[in-house]
Amino acid sequence: MTEQDGPRVERVVGIGAGADAVRPGGLATEDLILDIGPQHPSTHGVLRLRLVLDGERIVAAEPIVGYMHRGAEKLFEVRDYRQIIVLANRHDWLSAFANELGVVLAVERMIGMQPPPRAVWARTLLAELNRVLNHLMFLGGHPLELGAAGPVFPAFRERETLQYVMEEISGGRMHYMFNRVGGLKEELPEGWLGRVTTAVAAVRRRLPDIEELVAGNEIFVARTRGVGVLDRETIMQYGVSGPAARASGVDFDLRRDEPYLAYGELPVKVVTRSAGDCQARFQVLLDQVKVSLDLADACVERLRHLPPGPINQRLPKVLKVPEGHTYAWTENPLGLNGYYLVSRGEKTPWRLKLRSASYNNVQVLREMLPGHSVADLIAVLGSMFFVVGDIDK
Repeated sequence: MTEQDGPRVERVVGIGAGADAVRPGGLATEDLILDIGPQHPSTHGVLRLRLVLDGERIVAAEPIVGYMHRGAEKLFEVRDYRQIIVLANRHDWLSAFANELGVVLAVERMIGMQPPPRAVWARTLLAELNRVLNHLMFLGGHPLELGAAGPVFPAFRERETLQYVMEEISGGRMHYMFNRVGGLKEELPEGWLGRVTTAVAAVRRRLPDIEELVAGNEIFVARTRGVGVLDRETIMQYGVSGPAARASGVDFDLRRDEPYLAYGELPVKVVTRSAGDCQARFQVLLDQVKVSLDLADACVERLRHLPPGPINQRLPKVLKVPEGHTYAWTENPLGLNGYYLVSRGEKTPWRLKLRSASYNNVQVLREMLPGHSVADLIAVLGSMFFVVGDIDK
């Protein structure tokens, strides 16, 4: 901008203000501040993005969080270790079983308890089924936000196929509450493993329907290839993890690199891409579904051959955790989840800090969005795989 152009000014507009809020002829010299959200379809929930625009080009982006904050970590401190499980599975409502898992793993480590083998393998199976449910939601929703309505129908069809077996065993569709300190709530229903095998085979057989609808869609490819590129250095600085990081070549997965549950005995294939764009993140998610289905089959096969035995450990009426602290982390569907538990020997935790993957995946948007058009914003948001409750907790 030269001196003859005059001074630059900022103008704040809301959604729907459009050209009426801008002086005629002023687009070349004005920066617009546009608020997307906190209630807007492109933000996947109650998230607010404060964008500084030069025309339709994003100059700066600031994610503003906290609209769903309910103080889950403080609520943990006044509830015993059985009660906090029901709260812990709600911050990421697409990964409820995985959220429960981190809490019970931390408590079991503190009290030195080893769950029975049947519980370990059943937990691994349920964690992978929950991972597929999570990924299918994004695989159907991301193209829908870009105008491709086709993939959402097969994606939700496959979700219902797996939801049936998850609901049968736990009684819940979203908040399973099936984990317990020392194992699982109850024994697996008779014939349930066979129904899991049938469901997994059906999803695997029909998964190409989603792939064909998206991979061959010229509009989806044009809207995602080369858009929202996330480099490895930025990932390290912001702590981005999970599929979003692996799509940029970060070859790290706790299931393989620091195994927990039964993952040390399973051939965990880590899917990566190098492009780091929206399309690569979608491809990683799709391939991870295939890996999780294979792992689920392996868990079912192992459970069939395990000798009869308990599914949980007997606990005292009042469960107290010895004084001390520990940090447990898991490879949740959206990325790394950390659970820092501090106990003073009581029946409630003195502190239980959650490190959720969604928070970091959203904060990196301030680095990714500048330089893109407003139209690309939705493609980038849909490919970063976050749940707003997981950000705010």
